[in-house]
Amino acid sequence: MKRISIAIDGLSASGKSTLAQSLAKALNYIYIDTGAMYRAVTLFALREKLIDHESNLNEEGMIMALPRIYLTFRFNPGTGKSEICLNGRNVEKEVRAHEVSRQVSVVSRLPEVREKLVIAQRRIGEAGGVVMDGRDIGTVVLPNAELKFFMTASIKARGERRHAELARRGRAIALDDVLSNLQERDRIDSTREHSPLTQAEDAIVIDNSDLSIEQQFDHMMSCAQQVLNA
Repeated sequence: MKRISIAIDGLSASGKSTLAQSLAKALNYIYIDTGAMYRAVTLFALREKLIDHESNLNEEGMIMALPRIYLTFRFNPGTGKSEICLNGRNVEKEVRAHEVSRQVSVVSRLPEVREKLVIAQRRIGEAGGVVMDGRDIGTVVLPNAELKFFMTASIKARGERRHAELARRGRAIALDDVLSNLQERDRIDSTREHSPLTQAEDAIVIDNSDLSIEQQFDHMMSCAQQVLNA
């Protein structure tokens, strides 16, 4: 059976991961959350005290530490999802912490970090049968992916979703703080010099501000079936 690569890019909290996981499960593909990879590196940097209270990154220290970072994904039968591991330890919950979210763009804009992770992501995706989401998948990581999506939504919709997600995890954070974090991440992701967040020319754009998960999934599955049957 034909197996393709599917790239899903988009803004923070636009629902990329949720849809990517659903597509991968329906197609029996591997799901790779590249955002979790950057979050894991950020978690490492925080633990190593490479980021100060003013969000300044010790770039030289970060670059020197990169060889000590080993990332893998491990399937969790309890959740039915692939979860990120940092140096052999599952850190899926830790990488979703607000402090990691606040600092991840500071770490991800470092060229040496992106180079390390892009190489790993390309290695995973080159065989096909993969759904990969992030911010530069369709433009940098998998530019030849047979199917590309770009997810977007209003800042209000994204903020409310992220706020509800954090609340479900027991994290009491003000909605205004969540909105400020998303706006800052949008700014950094879109203006960084290396691999900025950019919509691929051949990507299918989905504005899901007012769409249900089911509506989005049905549309994306329809697009995938068209490519698979071509």
